[in-house]
Amino acid sequence: MTKTIVASVSGFLMLSALFVAAPALADHSWGMYHWARTANPLTLNLGDNVSPTWDAHLAAASSDWSISEALDTAIVAGKTNATKGRNTPKNCLPTSGRVEVCSTRYGSNGWLGIASIWVSGSHITQGTVKLNDTYFNIAKYNTSAWRQLVVCQEIGHTFGLDHQDEDFNNQNLGTCMDYTNAPAGGVVGGFEYGISNEHPNTHDWDQLALIYSHADSFVSSLSKTSGSGAASVADVDTSNPREWGRAIRASRDGHSSLYERNLGNGQTLFTFVVWTQ
Repeated sequence: MTKTIVASVSGFLMLSALFVAAPALADHSWGMYHWARTANPLTLNLGDNVSPTWDAHLAAASSDWSISEALDTAIVAGKTNATKGRNTPKNCLPTSGRVEVCSTRYGSNGWLGIASIWVSGSHITQGTVKLNDTYFNIAKYNTSAWRQLVVCQEIGHTFGLDHQDEDFNNQNLGTCMDYTNAPAGGVVGGFEYGISNEHPNTHDWDQLALIYSHADSFVSSLSKTSGSGAASVADVDTSNPREWGRAIRASRDGHSSLYERNLGNGQTLFTFVVWTQ
């Protein structure tokens, strides 16, 4: 983005057009949690544990988020698809240093999608995204627009982004980090929602630039720590609301919630939930 900056040099004002990565207007970080890295862009792998119905949406979200100068994402084989035993898309256990994205029928439990991050201090060590096909297989949510909004938003949470807006009933902001009744935009129920909310917007990429504006001394994606502290990763079922810990925030309409669970040894699990309407 091009911005005009006014600078004072030897008593004179000089105007210069410079490229800047992060205007100070961005304000929707998730507690400034971020993946540690020694330089930008951060390269972060997204494990593909989704059904073929989701593949194009996952690819679009990966491409959209990689527009950011702060990070690049790459879709790789999911660990749950390559591992026999307890680790299945249903469990969607995390993998240190990356984000596992999973889809399956998680049941009529009320949630459409969830994003979880394991945090050590201010650094994200691993993350998971779960997409509930129990609801995405019914007419209301079985649309390209709903699928794109939810996978884009949940992946965005695993980078450290919060929502730009949590009101389902106002006009769209043109970002997947905005809740809406009409992901594709247009008139729904007699209300004009405006533009699509299926992809990130400039405000999201600006916020990522702010979150990742400093360098760290190590790289999260190369870390071998479990990120689970005193609780074994296999003992945390992020599909189960009883495993999320305490609710620390909820939207006015109750359609989204943020939960925190202390795992011990300085480790914390945060889970963002978007509920069905």
